[in-house]
Amino acid sequence: MHKQPGAVGDQADPAPFALVNGRLALPDRIVEDQALIVAAGKIAGFAPVAALDPALPRCDAGGRLVTPGLVDIHIHGALGHTFNEPTTAAFATITRLLAQHGVTSLLATTATDALENLTAVLAFAQAWMQTPPDGQCAQILGVHVEGPYFHPAQAGAQNPAYLRTPDDGSVARLLAYADVIRILTFAPELPGALELTHTLRRLGIVAAAGHSTAQEKHVLPCIDAGLSHCIHLWSAQSSTVREGPWRRPGLLEVSLTDERLTGEIIADGKHLPPTLMKLAYRCLGADRLCVVSDATSGAALPEGSRFFMAGAEYEVVDGVGMTLDRTSFAGSTTLLDRMLAVLVETVGAPVVEAVRMATLTPARVAGVADRKGSLEVGKDADIAIFDPGFHPWRTLIGGRWVDWDKE
Repeated sequence: MHKQPGAVGDQADPAPFALVNGRLALPDRIVEDQALIVAAGKIAGFAPVAALDPALPRCDAGGRLVTPGLVDIHIHGALGHTFNEPTTAAFATITRLLAQHGVTSLLATTATDALENLTAVLAFAQAWMQTPPDGQCAQILGVHVEGPYFHPAQAGAQNPAYLRTPDDGSVARLLAYADVIRILTFAPELPGALELTHTLRRLGIVAAAGHSTAQEKHVLPCIDAGLSHCIHLWSAQSSTVREGPWRRPGLLEVSLTDERLTGEIIADGKHLPPTLMKLAYRCLGADRLCVVSDATSGAALPEGSRFFMAGAEYEVVDGVGMTLDRTSFAGSTTLLDRMLAVLVETVGAPVVEAVRMATLTPARVAGVADRKGSLEVGKDADIAIFDPGFHPWRTLIGGRWVDWDKE
């Protein structure tokens, strides 16, 4: 790849330039007759090409789709590494690969693990964020702590050896790193869940529900206390049960109907059939539904590869992670860029709404929509450019080109 204006190798602030001849995916429409101006790592403005300063360098997008950088708020790993590994090699490998797939920011997502390892990961992520690496890595916005407060019956691929309850005294050890935790997911029916919800709301951490057998009677008090998000709909999520003649709604039905909640789907074409993805989209809409990869260390590994997460072993089978006994999925092996194609081609979402579910909506959930998630003046110049079919062509992070050679 040849050097572009604002190339990664530049040490000073990248030089201003204009991105021209692109189809710009704004939050509500696609614009084809405007140039996007980047300066000092920010989106500085929009202008007709004819109105640009002739001296301003230009990058020709070649008619490609230009979107905000993708925001993945539920991503465990890739290429044989997970964020449960508090090492530079793991964090750098994952974030560099994501940047090459148009993902410019993310929440490093942990899996249920020994408490001492989770705190080590939080400490490492804290240090990583204080001294971010070069512009070739997707930016870590914080940590999504998925577990260990889950119901054993809905553990899925989470390691049951490390499951806990919120009332066992361990919460304080995790929340010692409250400044780096953006989302903490737990089962609302567990002892201490309501108190945990109040604490998370007070600390400004998103309280999320998942891996749960909860009935509506468990979920609603937590929503009243501040629970606002539900992870991977239908996956490890309770549904309606009968008690005698009575139907008791579960977490799924509450997730689809309570307008106070946002939710996620894993749109890899494996975890959910088209009918369920369409149902989630119709119930929540693009402003409340996020698409997440839930990618594990099996992402970008070939079919048949074995991979590990929190001490448990899994396998890439038919393009998805699975437990070795084939009784449960073990996260996705698909990254967020490929899921955009599923949203458009299978779910039937318009391009602008598919993009919004992978950018602005997750940015809002993570509390960073003031600077991420849309092509708006003043926001970070985090930009993804796609060939047809949502195949990544180039990525900008903070106004600098991610430098990779895909030829």
